[in-house]
Amino acid sequence: MHGVAGAREQVLTAVLVAPDRGLAQQFRDAAAGPKVFEILAELKEYVAPPTLEMRLRQIQPDLLLIDLASDFETAAGLIRAASGVQPPVQVIGLHYKPDPEVVIRCFRIGASEFLASPFEADAQREAAARIRRLRAPEPGRQQEAGTLIALAPTKPGSGASTVSTQAAFALKRLTGRRVLLVDLDVVSGSIAFHLKLRPTYSVLDAIERSSRLDPGAWSALAVQAGGIDVLAAPEQPVSDELDANGLHDVFEYSRMMYDWVVVDLPSVFHPHSLRALSEADTALLVSTADLVSLHMARRAVGLLTHLGFSRDRFQMVVNRLDRGAGLSVGDMEKIFSCSVLATLPEDPQPVHRTVTRVEPLTGDCELGRALEQMVKKIQLLAAPAARPKGPAADSRAVAAEL
Repeated sequence: MHGVAGAREQVLTAVLVAPDRGLAQQFRDAAAGPKVFEILAELKEYVAPPTLEMRLRQIQPDLLLIDLASDFETAAGLIRAASGVQPPVQVIGLHYKPDPEVVIRCFRIGASEFLASPFEADAQREAAARIRRLRAPEPGRQQEAGTLIALAPTKPGSGASTVSTQAAFALKRLTGRRVLLVDLDVVSGSIAFHLKLRPTYSVLDAIERSSRLDPGAWSALAVQAGGIDVLAAPEQPVSDELDANGLHDVFEYSRMMYDWVVVDLPSVFHPHSLRALSEADTALLVSTADLVSLHMARRAVGLLTHLGFSRDRFQMVVNRLDRGAGLSVGDMEKIFSCSVLATLPEDPQPVHRTVTRVEPLTGDCELGRALEQMVKKIQLLAAPAARPKGPAADSRAVAAEL
């Protein structure tokens, strides 16, 4: 029924459900060009979910192509039914236009991809490629989880978002690997604003869909900036508690998709930050060297220690350090009672330039060189032999306290 194995690598077999005959014909005509989909059966009306499940198990296609334009709610019920079929059947929603509300609802209920008229050949090929990767992940990828780096300010205004953003850019520049930047400050996150991004979705959408994440949905959730992917904070502040299990699932999926995941957090005293720090491979507290910040940093270290974090599970980054401050790294480590990974100098002109022009800092300025040195240290920490043991124990301790 499916042909030879080689053909299956090139063509994805499908069942098409489309009461809207005009939409069905448009798709059939468009699909005749790239030939990435082979329609094995076509249903000209919505059927009951049990009937669809039976047909899918009989035919065993790779995909369900479903008309969302005729009756979205009925189509949604069929998408949910298809998601429970074994072996798994991926779903592509079809519509006349890429309406953002329809797209996100489509992903939320379990679809892997969304295609809109005129069903351009490149869009078909890209959707098919993402689904092939989902069906057959690249060899060894699941065993090579990416490194999660979490940065939390000890006091608002410490510059942690700038450090997180520039660290992500530096990781991309120095390693050439896949990098994701996550803005988890759901109250006042500003990374999308500073990068002049206008994302349709946010980290909240990823958490809401956490149990059903796949490459198709992820391609809509994350946006690209300067060679890295960004999962933005919501545009409107959210004070509700984040679902801890959903957040964990988003982190785990991010590790699977990326080599480096950089998470920008709200204040270290926030529950979101404590949970994220407990899951990080490299946990960094960002402080400045003024008296209040030093005091808050010391309190933050005390809190983490009280919650069961061993002191080799986190380090300090001192930002905007004035050379005239008279504080050595040794002095600061005594104040913090923990090690200092890096000190970043006060260098306002390059920071202003990178914010106004949306340009990553490079090694041609003092701050850029310091950030590159910090990233190189992070790379060393990420080596398997250098990773501290027992992050799960820290997670349990934090969960018990929260």
